[in-house]
Amino acid sequence: MMESQKYAIVDLETTGHSPANGDRMIQIAIVIMKDWQIERTFTKFINPGKAIPPFIQDLTHITDKDVKDALPFEAHADYIYELLAECVFVAHNADFDLSFLQAEFKRAGLPKWQGKKMDTVELAKILFPMSLSFKLGDLAADLNIPLANAHRADDDALATAELFICCWKELLALPQLTLEQMHKRSFRLKSNVSQLFFEALQIKRQHVTGNENVSYYRNLAICDGRKQHTSHAEIVSFPQTAAEKTVLMAKAMPNFEERPAQVEMMDTIWQALNAQTECVIEASTGIGKTVGYLLPAILYAQAVNKKIAISTYTSHLQEQLVEEELPKIEKILGTKVNIAVLKGMQHYIDIARFEQCMAYADESYDDTFTILQILVWLTKTETGVLSELNVSGGGQLFIEKIRKMPDEKTRGFDFYEQALKNSETADCIVTNHSMVLSDLVRQTPIFTQIDGWIIDEAHQFIQATMQQDEVVFSYTQWKYIFGQIGTMEETALFQQFSQAAKKRQRVPMQSLQRLDTQFIRLQRTFDETVQRAVLQMQQQIKSKQASSKYTLFLEDVPLAKEPLLKVSKLTQQWLDLAAEVGQIFENNIEQLDNNELYLLSEWHYWIREMKMKIAEWEEIFLSPQTENSVWLEFDVRSVPGSLHAFKKPANVTPIIEKVLAPLRKQASIIWTSGTLTVPGNERFVTRQLGIADRVEITKLQAPPAYYAGAKAFIVTDMPDIQHVSQDEYIEAVAHAITRTVRMTEGRCFVLFTAQEMLRKTVELIQDSELLDDYMLFAQGVSGGSRMRILKSFQKFSHAVLFGTNSFWEGVDVPGDALASVIVVRLPFSSPEEPVFKARAKHITAQGHNSFNELSLPEAIMRFKQGFGRLIRSSQDKGAFIVLDRRITTKSYGKEFIKALPPIDVKKLQLPELLKELNHWQK
Repeated sequence: MMESQKYAIVDLETTGHSPANGDRMIQIAIVIMKDWQIERTFTKFINPGKAIPPFIQDLTHITDKDVKDALPFEAHADYIYELLAECVFVAHNADFDLSFLQAEFKRAGLPKWQGKKMDTVELAKILFPMSLSFKLGDLAADLNIPLANAHRADDDALATAELFICCWKELLALPQLTLEQMHKRSFRLKSNVSQLFFEALQIKRQHVTGNENVSYYRNLAICDGRKQHTSHAEIVSFPQTAAEKTVLMAKAMPNFEERPAQVEMMDTIWQALNAQTECVIEASTGIGKTVGYLLPAILYAQAVNKKIAISTYTSHLQEQLVEEELPKIEKILGTKVNIAVLKGMQHYIDIARFEQCMAYADESYDDTFTILQILVWLTKTETGVLSELNVSGGGQLFIEKIRKMPDEKTRGFDFYEQALKNSETADCIVTNHSMVLSDLVRQTPIFTQIDGWIIDEAHQFIQATMQQDEVVFSYTQWKYIFGQIGTMEETALFQQFSQAAKKRQRVPMQSLQRLDTQFIRLQRTFDETVQRAVLQMQQQIKSKQASSKYTLFLEDVPLAKEPLLKVSKLTQQWLDLAAEVGQIFENNIEQLDNNELYLLSEWHYWIREMKMKIAEWEEIFLSPQTENSVWLEFDVRSVPGSLHAFKKPANVTPIIEKVLAPLRKQASIIWTSGTLTVPGNERFVTRQLGIADRVEITKLQAPPAYYAGAKAFIVTDMPDIQHVSQDEYIEAVAHAITRTVRMTEGRCFVLFTAQEMLRKTVELIQDSELLDDYMLFAQGVSGGSRMRILKSFQKFSHAVLFGTNSFWEGVDVPGDALASVIVVRLPFSSPEEPVFKARAKHITAQGHNSFNELSLPEAIMRFKQGFGRLIRSSQDKGAFIVLDRRITTKSYGKEFIKALPPIDVKKLQLPELLKELNHWQK
């Protein structure tokens, strides 16, 4: 019997990552498990013979005092070595723990430990592919595994053992077909988990159980738990008075406190829906905005048996609505709400395409791994939306290949079709701004049956329109596609395709040769054209710029039309030939075998990619630029590799009006957001959204008590940036930040307007070593996406986050994650930023003042959002600190202060500020 395998689950805490550089262990814990039962545990502090770095103490809460009387590793080495004998070594990130341990064994004069290893990170990524994070603490929280002290070896090792058991149970719950498909691929994984898959499969084969919640489609097991339409028990009528609302809400939320602004919001929306009118509501944090619009919207949909649609900015917000907010409403109403989530087609998996890729993909480790994740995910997903998957960067390339595309013929079951079907019977459709915007170009619009719209995060509708209408040219993307297709001589797709065509004499030889010649000519012309453009750009740039990155507007670069047209013509000719050859290949009398089907589908895929690229090329370089601005970006150190061209609309209002005109005719539209107005320019956002000035703006503010924990400070003794060198200014900024951070003990957001100033300030702070016992996270300096930087920041109590304007759009740091926000410069856009420059030009051309109409209101909006990050509940405490003197010296400074809620604003010099903070923190 293989089941009585012994496992040693190990966790180490160390002074750092590299034993070769003198890092040592400070704690070890081992859990021995047999037959999935914990038999014994071993845990010890280890004396590292050196000081523990401050950030390791912050992370592990293990201090020099804890290890002072502990023995060094050598004293335990023999015992540990024995303990691991004949066990499979299991750890969360096994490579790190095992290699560290091997180095310590070697130092203690022991031979290298021999045995199999399993990595619970690798296992968890496969078996819980929808988890947002695979850090031990996050997985433990998801799976209800107790973990009181993360980053302590004893607690971590026990939690890893529990996680390992969860993985085993998860394996046993998978359908036999899925397990067989996984086992076949598992030998390519990095740790020895194939043995585990095999054991699970053996058990599965002996106890054949019909798996109730999957159905089999083609050769895949797919989750069957897709939503069924429920009929309403009884329809609840809208609670007219504040008291009725309170009674209804308190039923579901025991400690519900009545908020007058929320009541007003519900009534406003209820009236607008019934009267089929448009309304705008600015709802500050703290009034319960989401429940404020969901309750009246759903009650209205059920009362008149009509559909309501809710649109948010990001997929993340869509999921939050469905997973966290809707259950609250269902609880309040005591009935199920029929809801459908609708995203753009390309968000869904194309199952037939996945099956083809699975059969013939030339699998790299990333491909194999992603296929394993998808096989498990298909048995769990109710939506088929690919963003539910958490895949690696390499896995992302595989995901791109299996997205559903407009010209694919649907054969059999399809998740996107299912979502459309669900939306026909739903009371409430949850979608996103870009899906609403793309309804304009759909052959059959989806949103014709809707009676009421709620557009949440309404100010982001402008951003979404810009992104929707953005066209990008990227030199490296073209080269990547050329490389994937390849010539007859290169080992890429065209070579495989030609060989298959020749073998069965499917396509005449001369057609293939013509196609090859055409392709070589196209590549050569493309390269020559780009090279010529790069030379012209280099002549335009002025060498006085300090950085190596440049931005040029296309209208300022005299590009010759002829070569650009030639690339377009040659691409079109190649596309026609390629489609024709594909057609001949497919229409041959003989049946296609699986390999040929796969090659044909790959051929169609790359033709489609090429069509998209040439459409972008023509849109950017060959179409008249009336309402749009086009600019080129490149880095002189790597041209043409870094070359990109962007096209964005300078004025989004006409686009938004065109999308909304048909909706306005048939439905009421409710716009809502935390920031929709700017003092002195009430209509800044609504006019861009094409909302008529006669539509009233309802402003709802949380009661003053909500902001009781907030204070604003303006530092008056900062140097004037106009009168000192940039270095002097940065020195003053770094000094103010380090002193403030030490006084508030971290948990600080620092807002810059320029990436370069941010980088220099962070470098100066690092060189000064004054914040060495803090974790510093900086946008564009620390690696990773915005979400990843935020998540890392939340994990540490002593942390500082540095970001620029873009970081502030729609970022949410809940709870006591923030103690202070420091605004280094008022958040004006850089006048050189291309989108801003184009919009400013457009406003000036119409005879308006671009500072008053664009610069100032946009900066005030960001300023408001910056403050909004600080206070997320009435329990929050936080300091909002402005280092920019212009807020007191310029006439427009008052506008910024007016934008803050009614809180105490003090103007003082830095030493006084530090005293205040010190006093306030106590």
